[in-house]
Amino acid sequence: MKHNNTKLTAILAAFLIACMMLTMFVGCTAPEELPDQPDQPEVPGENETPSDEPEQLPDVTVRGMVLSGTTGFGMAHLMQQSANGATAVKYDISVEADASLINAALIQGSVDIAALPTNAASVVFNKSQGKIQLLALNTRGVLYLLDNGNGITSFADLKGKTVYVPAQNPSFIFRYLCEKNGLVVGKDITIDDTTYAAPAELQANVASGNVTLAVLPEPMVTITKANNKDVKTVLDLTAEWDKVSPAGSLVQGCIVVRKEFAEQYPTVVAQFLKDYETSINYLIENPKQASEMIAAQGIFAKAAVAEKAIPNCNVCFVAGEEMKSAMSAFLEIMHGVAPASVGGAIPGDDFYYIAK
Repeated sequence: MKHNNTKLTAILAAFLIACMMLTMFVGCTAPEELPDQPDQPEVPGENETPSDEPEQLPDVTVRGMVLSGTTGFGMAHLMQQSANGATAVKYDISVEADASLINAALIQGSVDIAALPTNAASVVFNKSQGKIQLLALNTRGVLYLLDNGNGITSFADLKGKTVYVPAQNPSFIFRYLCEKNGLVVGKDITIDDTTYAAPAELQANVASGNVTLAVLPEPMVTITKANNKDVKTVLDLTAEWDKVSPAGSLVQGCIVVRKEFAEQYPTVVAQFLKDYETSINYLIENPKQASEMIAAQGIFAKAAVAEKAIPNCNVCFVAGEEMKSAMSAFLEIMHGVAPASVGGAIPGDDFYYIAK
């Protein structure tokens, strides 16, 4: 009996040892059970893959016109990019030498976007009863007083002189500056804007020496001085304007859009403004390459002259509220000088395209 008890005790001890070892093994290998976690709220779009596809633009070709010369300089890069198929929007842009053709096309609705003088934009707005809107300003002042041997250094020196000026906008601007500097036009100074009404005609006569005092725009200034080394630039009319008027309000070139087109294709207009700003910035930053594009697109014949003139052309891209402020100040001044120059009335707020 004693032997059997000893045997039973041994079996029981072995069984207990086995149970202890099994418990230790499970305790070491079993993963710790985590408490229940609350459901995490799903963040909208967290698991979505962002789309790299650009916004789909309407399949429409923008019909455009630009005036040859400085007003059209800023469009050269855009036109070349479009010709190479490198723009998101299709553009069909022609270059015109006569602003009246652009004005008529806007009124008739045969062009969607156009670059033209600022006063002409106001005239078309009034004549068309508000069918166009101002998109952006592209050129500030481009006028300079040239002298050949008269010793002019200020407006005071012009007393008793005759100054030849191209007709329309240059004449109105120069008249205003004379009056702001104390010169009575017709008494203290004579402004002749009829003998050589066209800038090119006046430029040729200054270069030949027939005219010794004249106001000319760029790039005519660069051409004149290249052909006659005695001709000097004596007054920058943009700087003179800023002395007597709100700074930056001498604005001579702009881009406009047909209101109906802007309302129908707002995304196309938005893309155009991006493309146009890029084009103008390219011109400012790369005058040599841009001048070659200017010549290639027929905006101005000689690339070398354009390149030299660009720094003095005050090309810019101004949109939105800044555009409205500068343009409204300019038109108010021009209306005071010659109401007909802006179409007889200063346009209201509906003249300005302000992107939402």
